[in-house]
Amino acid sequence: MSTAVASARTGTVLADLLPASRVRDAALVVGGAALTGLAAQIAVPVPGSPVPVTGQTFAALLVGTGLGARRGVASLALYAAAGLVGVPWFAGGTSGLSVSFGYILGMILASAVVGALARRGADRGVLRMAGTMVLGEAVIYAVGVPYLAYAAGISASAAIAAGLTPFLIGDALKAALAMGALPTAWKLADKR
Repeated sequence: MSTAVASARTGTVLADLLPASRVRDAALVVGGAALTGLAAQIAVPVPGSPVPVTGQTFAALLVGTGLGARRGVASLALYAAAGLVGVPWFAGGTSGLSVSFGYILGMILASAVVGALARRGADRGVLRMAGTMVLGEAVIYAVGVPYLAYAAGISASAAIAAGLTPFLIGDALKAALAMGALPTAWKLADKR
């Protein structure tokens, strides 16, 4: 790819490579919410924790990175709102408020962060993508763990033990997947 084409892509996210329209944006927002809801059905209980390991956070971070901050936030807000009113697409087919709802709120904020970083090119290289995913996960935990402590009526240390520590290895694996997936998608797009 020429330098002119590469610089023209600065400031874009993967979704921007599709022909622009409001229909495209609406479809991407709804699709991102549906992807997150589908990934949330991959739920493995964690002994001693009310929060399961899910594919939900991985999907939420991919949605934010792939769609950009504005569409990513809209997508995750739609996911949260639909789940609150009864769509059974939170972890394990649940809906409504639970002790783990703070993680969903964190996903909305994280999608804004990773989407803004992707627009600055953070999704184009392996190391930058790793940093983007780690930052996104940190935002999710920064909201989710205190919410868990409050909603479950447990101490901060108990919330960390139940809502952070058991998930670090899985999050490292999710970051590794993203480190390969998004830079590869850009390489494929650049070959067009």
